[in-house]
Amino acid sequence: MPLYEHIFLARQDVSSQQVETLCEQFRNIITERGGTVSKTESWGLRALAFRIRKNRKAHYTMFNIDASPEAIAEMERQMGLNEDVIRFMTIRVESHEEGQSAILTRRDRDDRPPRGGPRGDRGDRGDRGDRGDRGDRRPRDDNDSDEGEAA
Repeated sequence: MPLYEHIFLARQDVSSQQVETLCEQFRNIITERGGTVSKTESWGLRALAFRIRKNRKAHYTMFNIDASPEAIAEMERQMGLNEDVIRFMTIRVESHEEGQSAILTRRDRDDRPPRGGPRGDRGDRGDRGDRGDRGDRRPRDDNDSDEGEAA
């Protein structure tokens, strides 16, 4: 059977338990039609790039699926009818990735302590560090302000 990666977004106002219930419903749709869900990853509540149906955040969930196209079509049909699912996308892949997805490994990397000093420390800026007089301009005279106007 073909392999798929499937991601769906649930509304921001549903609880994590309700998202787990949705996952279980969609897994059952796949398994009833002879497919398997080899991995389920919950990416948590994340900000959206733009508002979708008045939501600024969504619960992201990813499935690795091995199922027939008919099972995928039925799962997508059920997601389209469900009010809690705001978007979904299914991609056919050659093979599933082993281990965590790139999103979760990036989150682990973000948990590391910062490498440099505090953000305010910008290092040596030379003469311009205090943002005072630039020195490369000549002083401005009152007569130089509008040379193009007639006197």
